[in-house]
Amino acid sequence: MARIRKMVEECPVQVTVGPLTLDGSLCVPEKSQAIVLFAHGSGSSRLSPRNQFVARQLREAGLGTLLFDLLTKAEEETDMDTAQYRFNIRLLSDRLAGATDWLINFAGPEKFNIGYFGASTGAAAAIIAAAEKPDAVGAIVSRGGRPDLAEDALSEVKAPTLLIVGGNDAPVISMNQEALNRLKVEKKLEIIHGATHLFEEPGALEKVARLAIDWFKKYLNASA
Repeated sequence: MARIRKMVEECPVQVTVGPLTLDGSLCVPEKSQAIVLFAHGSGSSRLSPRNQFVARQLREAGLGTLLFDLLTKAEEETDMDTAQYRFNIRLLSDRLAGATDWLINFAGPEKFNIGYFGASTGAAAAIIAAAEKPDAVGAIVSRGGRPDLAEDALSEVKAPTLLIVGGNDAPVISMNQEALNRLKVEKKLEIIHGATHLFEEPGALEKVARLAIDWFKKYLNASA
């Protein structure tokens, strides 16, 4: 049995990406067949309360989760002052792809189906990383994402992709509609009525989680 199978409780991990070590939190419910990696948005981290909420809902549904910081502590401090890294989609996608390799190696002989959950700019990073790892990534969910920033990767991604946008987030709706037209895989755009960009309205984030659970279970063949 692989080491990863024993992590039925949320567990701090050090995610190694090249020469870097990134702080993360891994949890894999017993009998889980899938793990979802979270790519947070600009100015956020693995401690994002919205992603933390969605991750808990996924785990309750039997899906494993890996939340990790896309930036090192030094980079986060620089970014807080300069916003130098938050829109560097190439860097963020490379970190996500590297974390995927780390997870596969960490899992050892145990095989898990992998999904990506991206928020804001993290959605663009997820699409680019998935396009570069078609054999590793089985599904993508974007919450209030900027998939338009993925540019040419939109037409290359092979993983079924769900785009979730708030109904009162007009500019992002338009961006997602354009991105949807460029995707060539199984795809869907879900608009949550009355929700704004951060889905802070009562019940909005619960709807996001439910849609994500259904999508991941459908395409990652995850058991309840």
